[in-house]
Amino acid sequence: MAFLINILLSWVRTMTFLVYLLVGSVAGLLAGLFGIGGGLVIVPVLVITFGLMGISENVLTHMALATSLTTIIFTSLSSVKEHHNHGAVDWLLVRWIGSGIVVGTAIGVWILAGVAGEHLQIAIGIFALVMAAKMAFDLNPSPNRQAPGSTGLLASGGLIGFGSAWFGIGGGSFTVPFLTWVNVPMKRAVATAAACGLPIALTGSVSNIITGWQHVDLPQWTSGFVYWPAVVGIALTSVPFAKVGAKLAHKLDAKLLKRGFALLLLIVGLKFLFS
Repeated sequence: MAFLINILLSWVRTMTFLVYLLVGSVAGLLAGLFGIGGGLVIVPVLVITFGLMGISENVLTHMALATSLTTIIFTSLSSVKEHHNHGAVDWLLVRWIGSGIVVGTAIGVWILAGVAGEHLQIAIGIFALVMAAKMAFDLNPSPNRQAPGSTGLLASGGLIGFGSAWFGIGGGSFTVPFLTWVNVPMKRAVATAAACGLPIALTGSVSNIITGWQHVDLPQWTSGFVYWPAVVGIALTSVPFAKVGAKLAHKLDAKLLKRGFALLLLIVGLKFLFS
């Protein structure tokens, strides 16, 4: 009997790791194509997976957000390198926005630690529905002003980092619309947003490790709220697929892909709101 149980547990672990690999490949493609970091896919799947694993509801949503941010470190590095090779990243904007992002992300994670998981899932569901509408109908602000000065960029980065910490994303969902609003061309906006995702991911990861350290409900293989088996599995495929996505971003019309992704987000949002 014990032998059969061990075989079953081994099979479950294998299947779970395969899920992480699949999620990583999709997240990497999205990061390269749209500059959104892939967290919009990673977080919902991890919430569901962690629930099936029997992880406590007190920590599973926080773990999903923290783990997503940590995987984005690897995705961002790969995506940024590809965009940089195309000369598409505006590093001056990254410097100022990224400085604000570090502060905003740290504050966001600190507040997040005291919010109940069920409330976080409602917020994630609403955000997924908003993003579904945005992508389905291509809702972006009109480029009607110039980029603000350093103070405005720092403040904007703070808001981007704060919001990204709450949804476990690389910030592209906020950064790309902001940059297009201030007259940055779309391809440059996507590339710059990908670069801004790195300080979000680094700060979010470290902050979640600190705030979740030695929480009584955490499972094995965690550092704070970061669950390392999922990080490894997702990173293994997200990195090569981010390169593919970044290359495709310079060749393809992504409108059809966006609408398909919008449908997925609609399903995710409804599930989180009504489950």
